[in-house]
Amino acid sequence: MVETADSERSARARDLTWTILRIIVGLAFMTHGLPKRFGWLGGFGGPGEAAELMSRWGIAGVLETFGGMLIVLGLFTRPVAFILAGEMAVAYFWIHVPRGGPWWWENGGELAMLFCFTYLFFAAWGGGPFSADAWIAKRRE
Repeated sequence: MVETADSERSARARDLTWTILRIIVGLAFMTHGLPKRFGWLGGFGGPGEAAELMSRWGIAGVLETFGGMLIVLGLFTRPVAFILAGEMAVAYFWIHVPRGGPWWWENGGELAMLFCFTYLFFAAWGGGPFSADAWIAKRRE
């Protein structure tokens, strides 16, 4: 009986922390896209100043803003997370490696690396039980 209560508590804690991680990571990611795309939060985008949509900064701004929003909602989590992991891998090798070599402690790429591997987690595991994906799946049953 004790094991069942402990495992239920453990499952609830896992589901809750999974959801909190997804929401916090998505919001944090959006804080990198909003400045690029819209000039918010002290960024360089916005009307007349926004990075060209088809530039690397413009594409990054769209992915980070709207991809982060989808991650927060847990909507299309697996494919979106896979794309965002790819974006962060590209950012790591395109932006950070030229700054100081392949190691994150030398090139300042620890955030790109952490985002990349966190998104790989979500690509493999999905958005969790408290996500729009889970809600849609439950409605289909």
